[in-house]
Amino acid sequence: MEQSYRTILKYAQAEFVERKSRFIGSIQPCRTEEEALSFLNEKRKEYWDATHNVYAYVLREGGIKRCSDDGEPQGTAGRPVLDVLEKEGIVDVCVVATRYFGGIMLGAGGLVRAYSHTSKIAVDAAQIMNMCVCGHYRMVFDYGLYGKLGYLFPNYPLRILSTDFGEQVSIDLVIRTEAEQEFLKAVTELTNGQISPQRTGESFEDIP
Repeated sequence: MEQSYRTILKYAQAEFVERKSRFIGSIQPCRTEEEALSFLNEKRKEYWDATHNVYAYVLREGGIKRCSDDGEPQGTAGRPVLDVLEKEGIVDVCVVATRYFGGIMLGAGGLVRAYSHTSKIAVDAAQIMNMCVCGHYRMVFDYGLYGKLGYLFPNYPLRILSTDFGEQVSIDLVIRTEAEQEFLKAVTELTNGQISPQRTGESFEDIP
């Protein structure tokens, strides 16, 4: 199982003008081809009057990569958009690069630069997430130990998901797998073995 990957948090958009042609870069998280194509169709409807709606997407599952020039000269549009995604190392993402032709031909080199820039500014506008494998844990303990643990948590790459104050305190958290053993040892030592965190699963999370 891979231990980490890069993706984006949410939809973003950016645009610029190159020699009177308007370029709009729209970027969206997607995990399947169906989601990527749905996003593409959404943008085609939104920009139905555009000259071109070039696209590229990269999916983690199956290592799928697709791109289209959408009528631009072969290799001058879709591939440059895809190249940016590969260079940035992000997956589970789709970029639609929309162009409104401004009447001035850009030439093959100009198109490559323009579409590369469209993809790059869209990526830059998005919030990049560095996803890593994390273990899920549940901890149940007496109130008297809550203060001690409060000093421990900030020292580890973890996130508190929920805290329930009932007859006892119950905390659900996720922690990067490489820090699990050290964290569990610290909990045991700090509480003299009074807490036995239960591992409930694992998932990819964005935890620094």
